[in-house]
Amino acid sequence: MRQLILGGARSGKSALAECLAQATHKRLIYIATSDARRNDTEMAERIARHQHQRGSGWHTIEEPIALATTLLQHCRADTCVLIDCTTLWLTNCLFSTPNCWHKEKLALLEALPKLAGEVIFVGNEVGQGIVPLGEINRSFVDESGLLHQDLARICNRVIFSTAGLPQVLKGEAL
Repeated sequence: MRQLILGGARSGKSALAECLAQATHKRLIYIATSDARRNDTEMAERIARHQHQRGSGWHTIEEPIALATTLLQHCRADTCVLIDCTTLWLTNCLFSTPNCWHKEKLALLEALPKLAGEVIFVGNEVGQGIVPLGEINRSFVDESGLLHQDLARICNRVIFSTAGLPQVLKGEAL
């Protein structure tokens, strides 16, 4: 089972993803695409809060760039892997030196059909507002939308969360 959960900031998408993962009764792996190594106190506090909320039943892996490689290493029939979040991963790749976005995206899309176990992606829907100013901002919105379209084609279930209310767009009802 492959699932994609999209929504805006604080829409309930991560909490929903965690509940769905726990309901599998499989070994839980959380791949955090944030980079806690940066000198960002607010992000460090956010990460700590999320880890505390998840509890001790999760094995956490921090991987800001090499998502496909990490999934190939850790996805097994007895696991449920939750990736939070695709848009932060996109940001990391776009701003890496050199920009590795297209290489990493292709690697992920090629790896997905090969993965055992369950995989749940969480991503921010950023394309419902105005066209942003600046080339990098427009590129980010465009690439995010294209990534989520590609993932939605591959995933068995796609959910959009608004105000904590999940709406199944594709696949089996909740």
